[in-house]
Amino acid sequence: MNKRDYKQALRSLQIDLVALQRHMIAEGRRLLVIFEGRDAAGKDSTIKRITAHLSPRETRVVALGKPTERDRSSWYFQRWVEHLPAAGEFVLFNRSWYNRAGVEPVMGFCTEAEHAAFLRDVGDFEKLLVDDGLILFKYYLDISRTEQAARLEDRRTNPLKAWKRSPIDAVALDRFDDYSRARDRMLASTGDPVPWRIVRADDKRRARLAIMRDILASVPIPDLPEPIDPADPAVLRVWRAGESPEDFLAQ
Repeated sequence: MNKRDYKQALRSLQIDLVALQRHMIAEGRRLLVIFEGRDAAGKDSTIKRITAHLSPRETRVVALGKPTERDRSSWYFQRWVEHLPAAGEFVLFNRSWYNRAGVEPVMGFCTEAEHAAFLRDVGDFEKLLVDDGLILFKYYLDISRTEQAARLEDRRTNPLKAWKRSPIDAVALDRFDDYSRARDRMLASTGDPVPWRIVRADDKRRARLAIMRDILASVPIPDLPEPIDPADPAVLRVWRAGESPEDFLAQ
């Protein structure tokens, strides 16, 4: 996608997102969008484009750091509960409670019993949220091994991206297949009641536009200012139980 077409499409979608937020504020609705995926898959840049023109008072981005000793001794979901949206708020989680389905088991930060308990319990936890009226979307951004290598190298050498570097980067490629297996187990175990949206994110521009279109199409409001196309099914699809993520990502 050339830059001119991308910028034009992005502006239209950002105008619609502002309209969506105004509607949510007026109606007192609560929206939470979770972003998961591989390191360097484009979560930060996607969130940045979504929130660029939204109201800072009603928009929050949550990216929690390493859990404290108190966090480790508390109910696992507790540290995220206080960040859930109130009426009229649009909250975006840059990683979430799904750390326990991806980074933690791959890196040995949790036990197998803790991992299994999370996969067992998370569906019930999310059902409580959506039954209470929360609008919840979950996006998993995936990229190829080659693309991840290129992006991690850029992160390593670009001084403007120094804040993105972490010890996890050093082993992301070595653990690529481990992350794939953790992803597949997570998808197979946690798609109900809130389905996962899988995003092929090697092309950052197309991925961002697809996610924004999907959000707008999934939270219908009357009279959007700008017409929207559906999300490109070659880039984003709702994952269904029994499907192979690898088949979609390899297309």
